[in-house]
Amino acid sequence: MSDFSIRFEDYEDEDVFRMPQTDNSKKTASEKEEDKTVHAIKVVFMILICCVFFEFCFYKFIRPSLGAPQVYVSGQGNYTARELVDLLRPMNAHNWYDFDENAAASILASVSGIDSVSVRKVFPNRIYVSVVERVPVAMTFLNQNGRSVAVQIDRNGVLFPERSLGSIDLNSVPIVSGLPVEHMTEGMRIPAKFRSLIDQIATIQQNGQKYLAAVSEICVIQKEYGNYELVLIPSGSKIKVLTDRTLNEDALKYMMVALDVVNRIEPDVAEIDLRYGSVSYRKR
Repeated sequence: MSDFSIRFEDYEDEDVFRMPQTDNSKKTASEKEEDKTVHAIKVVFMILICCVFFEFCFYKFIRPSLGAPQVYVSGQGNYTARELVDLLRPMNAHNWYDFDENAAASILASVSGIDSVSVRKVFPNRIYVSVVERVPVAMTFLNQNGRSVAVQIDRNGVLFPERSLGSIDLNSVPIVSGLPVEHMTEGMRIPAKFRSLIDQIATIQQNGQKYLAAVSEICVIQKEYGNYELVLIPSGSKIKVLTDRTLNEDALKYMMVALDVVNRIEPDVAEIDLRYGSVSYRKR
């Protein structure tokens, strides 16, 4: 049996086992100077970018918000945008931050011809105002300073001044007389017991049929114990039609049929009574 042995030999050439490495410390002076220049350019470029960004933000957002806000009005019909904006001038809102949207909504809502209003602020300098004007369902006349003035009534019984009589369709907006109203103030409503009559008129108008075109005037006749009855004046006729406080499409149809029948029987009729479930008439 032969002997064998393993011998480890020391190698003096260490480069055989080392990976090549880069020594930054051996950079030349020109290379270091070049690195500093590139770094300085990057810093200056970033500063310029930041300056441009801040300048953009200032002119786009900050500066507009410090000036007078721009007010945009929508939904108006009888009122002009200038009229509504002029109502907000006493607020003295010098800039967007000073503008109080709740106060502005309260001011505009106090106008009798406006039903509802919403005010919205949009940064940096815009104010959006949206109004809903009252829709007249009837009209009446009040004496003011010795003259008769047309006043409109919406479905909720709110009185508001008539602004453009030419735009009112008298065939669909009847005249209601005899209401116990002597003067009008902002936001005033007719007495509660007469609001059901206005609501009945509005319901007839919503149905699309122009039954109210057959009536030129609705007279309210107050009775004892707070009750009332109605006297209808047909269009193109001087005959009075007495009826109860219920006003609907069926009542108007009944009135037109009764008028037609009575006029055939007796042409010289002054008054037709449709109360109490019967038809009677009185000659002139």
